[in-house]
Amino acid sequence: MNINNNMKIGIITAVSVIALFVLSLLITQAPATDNPAAKFGILTLLPPIVAISLAFITKETILSLFVGVFIGEFMLCVNDLNIVSSAVNAFLAIGNEVISCMADPWNAGIILQCLLIGGVIQLITKMGGAKALADSLAKRANTPRKAQLSTWFLGLCVFFDDYANSLIVGPIMRPVMDKLKVSRQKLAFIVDATAAPVAGIAIISTWIGLEISLIASGFKSIGMDVSGFGIFLQTIPYRFYNILILIFIVMSATTLYEFGPMKKAEQEARARKDSEPIKALEAPGFDEIQPVEGVKLTVWNAIIPIGTLVIGALISFYWSGYTTILSGENQALITLMKTAPLSFNGIFEALSASNASVALFQAALLASIVAILMAVLERIMTIEQAISEWVSGMKSIAITGVILLLAWSLGGVIGNVGTADYLAIVLKGTIPYWILPSFIFVLGALISFATGTAYGTMSILMPLTIPLAWAISPDIGFVVTATSGVLTGAIFGDHCSPISDTTILSSMGTSCNHIDHVQTQIYYAIFVAIIAILFGYIPAGFGIAWYICIPVAIIVMYIGLKVIGEKVDFEEIEEESA
Repeated sequence: MNINNNMKIGIITAVSVIALFVLSLLITQAPATDNPAAKFGILTLLPPIVAISLAFITKETILSLFVGVFIGEFMLCVNDLNIVSSAVNAFLAIGNEVISCMADPWNAGIILQCLLIGGVIQLITKMGGAKALADSLAKRANTPRKAQLSTWFLGLCVFFDDYANSLIVGPIMRPVMDKLKVSRQKLAFIVDATAAPVAGIAIISTWIGLEISLIASGFKSIGMDVSGFGIFLQTIPYRFYNILILIFIVMSATTLYEFGPMKKAEQEARARKDSEPIKALEAPGFDEIQPVEGVKLTVWNAIIPIGTLVIGALISFYWSGYTTILSGENQALITLMKTAPLSFNGIFEALSASNASVALFQAALLASIVAILMAVLERIMTIEQAISEWVSGMKSIAITGVILLLAWSLGGVIGNVGTADYLAIVLKGTIPYWILPSFIFVLGALISFATGTAYGTMSILMPLTIPLAWAISPDIGFVVTATSGVLTGAIFGDHCSPISDTTILSSMGTSCNHIDHVQTQIYYAIFVAIIAILFGYIPAGFGIAWYICIPVAIIVMYIGLKVIGEKVDFEEIEEESA
């Protein structure tokens, strides 16, 4: 056994050394230029491809992300054929990149928000609130159909932020789904599919500020001064993937039809005995946390802290934007805030200008304080015990922070080697006008999948798409359709990517193995995306209205699900639950 392991290690080491030497040789022969995309060429795809491929092969997310970051840093450090020197410099550069990501205020706020929410969830669980809420939901969502639809509905309710969605809905619904023998993979899919797809089209969310600013800037580049919000509203009916994936969840839940790896996961969950433990498969979570012995179970021990988090987040969003506008130089917005701060326009502008990372951290901190006070005042725990449990909950999320830091580091390295720019240059060319919306959707999906960021993809593609669409067909409706392709394609690619932070958080929130989550949901995402292209963006490119495209796409999606899917029978469980 040891001999075989030593041989494997030796072979892997030898192959790695040869690969690094060949990579160094190719880079040293590349033309000298300050443009990374031109210098590295197709090699810019290497870091994301290595990270994603390793993730699927090894199922080790942290290792895969680390190797991807190392490859990117190695490429940037190559000056000659001395691979030892390049490797050492790459290793040192990884430390700088991770620290840089941690020092970024946005990233730091997200990690702190995740840690604090982890602490809140643990306190809610120890106070019996999570169990009481799960039992209450189980009485109403007493069949697997109702449980999946309840998860979908909760996902719609937490519309304002995709991160908060993943961290709130998953832990609440996990006990209900486990009791009804719905797989963790299906729960993770529903949570993930109601995170970014909902936040991306919500008119009040942490996404909208970036989206409308990119739209407005894109139209200014073609000499048109338009309302970014107005164009955003026009894109909503053409956000075919977002709309169809939300409908697909309902369709799958009500018909009980599954296909691909998800069907196998559901069949295994259905066959699980009540005494058999859930296969979380090394996933982080709160499965082993039990309420304090003898505590009175009440849903208010969950509703009040979670309600504080949600309401506090919305208030923090508003206050953050309000103070930002008043400290700015836009006199029109300052006048609006002073004269009508609570009008629709005032609220919208404040939310658009808010710092979502800081606002969510503030809301999570407030929810933490409320949960600790409740635990003490209800005599469930002492102040020392409550703080200890809160800190313990944060420790449960620590692994997620490591994964997020590596994912962000990979995104930074990918940006430095010019991956997104290379894809945009290679894939952009002379194409028929009617295919442009579909082309933009696919291009956005590829960039987002490779980089793991919808925000970055939108920022890269929007300045290219609007002028290109206007040049091909100077029709505002056509430009709106192409614009929706950017916004939706970025979300589709992000939804599928194993290095996406939203995908990672959905796995964590549901205690589902990350790679299992990616492997099961990607079939569903691609199925919906294909329908979105064939019956959404291609017809829309010819000028067919959305109210024709969407019904046709829904019908085709239903037929496709029935044809390629198979019903995973819940009948026995439903009868027992009734």
